[in-house]
Amino acid sequence: MTAAALDHLLADAAELDSASSLAHVRERFRLPEGVIYLDGNSLGALPKAVPAAVADVVTRQWGEQLIRSWNDEDWWGAQTRVGDQVGRLVGAAPGQVVVTDSTSINLFKAIVGATRLRPGRRIVLTDPDSFPTDLYITDAAARLAGVEVRRVHPDEALAAIAEAGDELAVASYSQIDYRTGEKWDLVALTEAVHAVGGLICWDLCHSAGAMEVDLDAGQADLAVGCGYKYLNGGPGAPAFLYVAERHLADFDQPLTGWHGHARPFEMGPSYDPAPGITRGRVGTPPLISLLALEAALTAFEGLSPADVRAQSLSVTGTFIAALDTLGVDLPLATPREDDRRGSQVSLRHPEAFAVVSALIARGVIGDFREPDIIRLGFGPLYVTHADAVNAAEHVRAVLDSREFERPEFAERGAVT
Repeated sequence: MTAAALDHLLADAAELDSASSLAHVRERFRLPEGVIYLDGNSLGALPKAVPAAVADVVTRQWGEQLIRSWNDEDWWGAQTRVGDQVGRLVGAAPGQVVVTDSTSINLFKAIVGATRLRPGRRIVLTDPDSFPTDLYITDAAARLAGVEVRRVHPDEALAAIAEAGDELAVASYSQIDYRTGEKWDLVALTEAVHAVGGLICWDLCHSAGAMEVDLDAGQADLAVGCGYKYLNGGPGAPAFLYVAERHLADFDQPLTGWHGHARPFEMGPSYDPAPGITRGRVGTPPLISLLALEAALTAFEGLSPADVRAQSLSVTGTFIAALDTLGVDLPLATPREDDRRGSQVSLRHPEAFAVVSALIARGVIGDFREPDIIRLGFGPLYVTHADAVNAAEHVRAVLDSREFERPEFAERGAVT
């Protein structure tokens, strides 16, 4: 029964892969033979354009041009140049995104800057289930700004926004829940916040590069996101900060480094913020990582966010359907509905860590999140429908054989 069902699923997957508008894009990535990579929500796969670009940065731009590359190769303009490339993927017109620093640092700038744009208001709302750095940084930013943080789940946010009323300075939410992959309604929450005169900041770490975001069309005020997940920029790739054009002239961010100065090479003793999104910069960026991200973004050439979203929904939907057909009886933490699902599928199991370890031993690489989440992220540029079906079969085999009970799969490293 299972063999026949699997054959049928694989035949359907082959048809979907053949018809996919992104079928050719997988060739833009270097993927190990025999691996089904489902951890693009933690670290994207390596685009083939990156090694040569990094080699050029190191051997020619740095090795030969030396400091002249700040002008000759426009190292100085890279943060905003690459920012505009990211902006295209998140629905932001040029001049509103800068690639710089980490997500944590950018969130700190955004929260403090937002409270300064709404002086006299004392409440910040955020999701208690946010990625921990969002909670830690929001608390720290609120202490600096002298405001109160209220942790309210997105399901209850509309009521909390109305209750806060004209005391709401900023609401800070992730568009995709990092554990479950649930997608929250950017437009509805943004409209509710604006109705009481507040601002909203969106964390796009699990949506940028995997789906349509439409920051400008959705009237978002600020947003942050990282470069190393679905944007495939590599480990430690710099993050990005978005500030809507209507706020830029008054955006007063707290980390007043010299790269955000209006005239940095005058070396003056007092800070004068640069016009536009450049004021979001702080200090000298990690150029090698930044230029690696620039090369990685070429993997999106010729693609629209709508194309990417369609592929994401198709492969995640195929995986869920395959689990059902193969009789995998695990609770889904991820919504089945397309409009409520990001680019991952999370399953619940009391021995989730061991299940993930057993899958990795089989070449199906996902990850684990406390307390019981098997988290599988589908990078839509390189994960195929066949990958999705084969991954489902590996999940079935690990569970049916109780392979996860082997003692080596309970051993944890420093990173889970």
